[in-house]
Amino acid sequence: MASAAVAGGRSVNQAITKPPQSLWVDAWHRLSRNKAAMFGLALILLFFFLAIFGPMLAPHDPLKINSGKGFLPPAWMPAAWVSTNNVGDPQFFLGTDSIGRDVFSRLIYGARVSMVVAIIPTIFITFFGILIGIVAGFFGGTADNLLMRFTDIVYSFPDILFFVVVMFALRDTPIGDWGNGLILLFGALALVNWVGVARVVRGSTLSIKEKEFVEAARSIGTSDRNIMQKHILPNILSPIIIITAFAVPRLIIAEAVLGYLGLGLRPGTSSKEFFVTSWGSMLLEGQTAINAQPWMLLAPAIAVALVVMGFTFFGDGLRDALDPRMRGAG
Repeated sequence: MASAAVAGGRSVNQAITKPPQSLWVDAWHRLSRNKAAMFGLALILLFFFLAIFGPMLAPHDPLKINSGKGFLPPAWMPAAWVSTNNVGDPQFFLGTDSIGRDVFSRLIYGARVSMVVAIIPTIFITFFGILIGIVAGFFGGTADNLLMRFTDIVYSFPDILFFVVVMFALRDTPIGDWGNGLILLFGALALVNWVGVARVVRGSTLSIKEKEFVEAARSIGTSDRNIMQKHILPNILSPIIIITAFAVPRLIIAEAVLGYLGLGLRPGTSSKEFFVTSWGSMLLEGQTAINAQPWMLLAPAIAVALVVMGFTFFGDGLRDALDPRMRGAG
């Protein structure tokens, strides 16, 4: 009994003397033990690696037409599975398209578009969503009503229809020519996707601004700007990070859909350009040749599915890791 009491006392003392962990350290500790989230993070890092080092990793020039090759099946595909008389070439792991371009090299170069779409529009979406949401929630009243009604109007537009209309109407204008249509694509994706961030930020701000530390900051004459920057924003980062992680897959899918509809980026004319092709464009090319060369369609479709799955798994892990109710669990 005495030894049990001593052991119990030691455990209590250890728990009392154990240094407290910050929210972020504790969140990373839980996130690192989430196998699905780590798998998703590994997929994300893999595709970023392909996007950055694509020219060094691609075995062939993605625009080079290998004369006389035509359709070639993947080198590893059994002859019984091939619907044509062509035989695979070991040089072309995923075969070639109808004019002899290496599918695997084009797949690697296509990762650039999806990864850039995952970063740059997300930055603008997050910035404007935070700005509008925190101003509406903090000041309330007329500012809140005006900003939220504007948010409701933007939210009422169907996303894909809006993307299609913008890309179709402006694609042949000077704006559409910039960066092979990249600037127009970024603008179309960012214009209607910030509303979710704004709503989450407004709701979190309404809750945080009533806390005692915000009232204390007001009582000592802290400016509204400093209160929003130093007291409210740091305390609402968790939901912002989570909703941003879940917004990225939607942007990647939207870009792939636009490319499949023929409204995505214009194809590059040189492998030295940063954007040569996209997975959406490869889907469009592949659906016309699905019987002769199904891997032209399946390869980019699997790539889109993997990167979306990676961000989804990672977003799920972030949501669990940053949930205050999960602290101390596991």
